[in-house]
Amino acid sequence: MPKRGYHHGNLRQALIDAALRLIEIKGPTGFTLSEAAKQAGVTPAAVYRHFEGREDLIAEAARQGFVMFADLMQHAYDKYQPSALGAFEATGRAYLAFARKYPGHYIAMFESGISVNRTPELADASARARGILERAATDLSQHIPPDKRPPASMFSAHIWAMSHGVVELYARNSPGTASPFSPEDLLETGIGIYLRGLGLIKPD
Repeated sequence: MPKRGYHHGNLRQALIDAALRLIEIKGPTGFTLSEAAKQAGVTPAAVYRHFEGREDLIAEAARQGFVMFADLMQHAYDKYQPSALGAFEATGRAYLAFARKYPGHYIAMFESGISVNRTPELADASARARGILERAATDLSQHIPPDKRPPASMFSAHIWAMSHGVVELYARNSPGTASPFSPEDLLETGIGIYLRGLGLIKPD
């Protein structure tokens, strides 16, 4: 691909897209800015017009990922209103769907070691995504007596952790971790056990 120097039509986004491809193939620490520049078709020096270094580039990829993730979670939440249970379960399924469809973004967001507080914009995007799941947990937990009700932030964190675990172990084709059950079934049954423990759904 010929070098286009500083005249690339949208160099910033081209570099992000290149980084996402490299992250998916090599992981967040397995590529250099020079490789990203080469994939974008520009000189390495051109990268520094937009990013101070690789971590800044990954942070922007993560920010864009959280924006997309939050939009997907919001859509899932809205689609099943006014059912609090339906909306809550839908956000869990949306988590798996996002990880499958946007692996580069997912890795940048959750596996790169980049703090969500690296920039205000990244922090805001992350908080919005987490806030949707917490809102779904708040809606559902209203059915629990106040003295037995876990904080919504804890409730949502448990489900977030469960979703993340299913993705890491069974939805990313990790060697030696094949399951006889689909990730969706694993997550749905796990959430069901959790909700039964809280008395939010009836025992089978």
